Amino acid sequence: MADAAGEARVRAAGAVPKRVARGVAELDAVKSRLDAAGGAASPDIAGWYVDVTDNAVVVVARPGAEADGRRFAAAAGSKTTMVRVRTADEAPRPLFDVRGGDAFFINNAGRCSVGFSVVGGFVTAGHCGRPGDRTTGSNRVAQGTFAASSFPGDDWAFVRVNGDWTPQGVVTDFNEGSTVAVNGSTEAPVGASICRSGSTTGTRCGLVQAKNATVNYPEGTVTGLTRTNVCAEPGDSGGAWLSGDQAQGVTSGGSGDCTRGGVTFFQPVNEILQRNNLTLVTAGGQPAPTQPPAGGGETTPPSTVPPTPPAGDTECAGQVSRTGPIAAGRVQVQPDGRFFRVPGGTQEACLAAPDGVRVTLELQRFTNGAFRTVARATSADGVARLTAEGPAGAYRYRVTGLSGSGEYTLAFSAR
Repeated sequence: MADAAGEARVRAAGAVPKRVARGVAELDAVKSRLDAAGGAASPDIAGWYVDVTDNAVVVVARPGAEADGRRFAAAAGSKTTMVRVRTADEAPRPLFDVRGGDAFFINNAGRCSVGFSVVGGFVTAGHCGRPGDRTTGSNRVAQGTFAASSFPGDDWAFVRVNGDWTPQGVVTDFNEGSTVAVNGSTEAPVGASICRSGSTTGTRCGLVQAKNATVNYPEGTVTGLTRTNVCAEPGDSGGAWLSGDQAQGVTSGGSGDCTRGGVTFFQPVNEILQRNNLTLVTAGGQPAPTQPPAGGGETTPPSTVPPTPPAGDTECAGQVSRTGPIAAGRVQVQPDGRFFRVPGGTQEACLAAPDGVRVTLELQRFTNGAFRTVARATSADGVARLTAEGPAGAYRYRVTGLSGSGEYTLAFSAR
């Protein structure tokens, strides 16, 4: 209780009151000031809340970042006596995972199902959308855009997701939230067991009946499909097909339903990956989540003696140099899984990779609670370069393997 009247009401109810220095309204006002200044919070600050029991506003900071928490509170105009910094190894993030079989909506209207996660997004059926169509997830949160689509003739599409969504190498099996791991895309033979996940009818299983089937839809013929005796219904389109833990394809169409049974066709996933130069995300090699990395950063990352570059390349040099192993579908964050701070201005980076290794290099800035890509370059002839102008803030580099495997060298500087 912060006032005499409240204390009297507690005594009248038969309880023992405890007099505190600050009322809830006063603490809420402090929290509101922190909310207003939230955009300036360090990535090492996990959040803040009113602790009624402790009669204070608590700022949660990761180990080693307690000083950041105190500076943030002071910059927001909060009295130090009203704010307590608590140390906790927390890294909250939006739970927006891309999973095979989940529903998504096209232009806030039609509904289809996610096929498989790939680096940068997911694959689904081409008849679900056309390039430029926008998608939202099953939670109706903005998700991405159709980057490529083919139908009829084929029936595939690639949706590129935004930074709020993380492609995961799993397919939901609609069994109380459980999932099935995706560990590759080895094609199953005719007669093999196969299961399908879709947002209308869940998981259904059966057998592969034929390959390279042609289907004459009202919109036109589609060739190269796989025929199964598994049922499906509208809304299951685009959903994932698995044989064991191996990705097989995405639902195209069929006849019948899941009451009477039916025949369903799918577009083989390997063709989709090859045609669009995409990399399947697997359970053992999924992209790093977009939450801020644990630990702090430095105003200038520690410089190192540049290591020996990959054979045949001596072009990349900078103030800071890091090396790391990379493979298709794998992601690394540099420097050292952390971030660095700059006062603003020009940032330059160069990444060198061995022959046969293709990567994407992204510069990301911590904005509105997450790291968001501000510049991107894909390697050509073994080298990726980028230059970007940016404001002061916390930044990091993300390296995504597209094909091949080997050790890369990243050199960067901030002026």
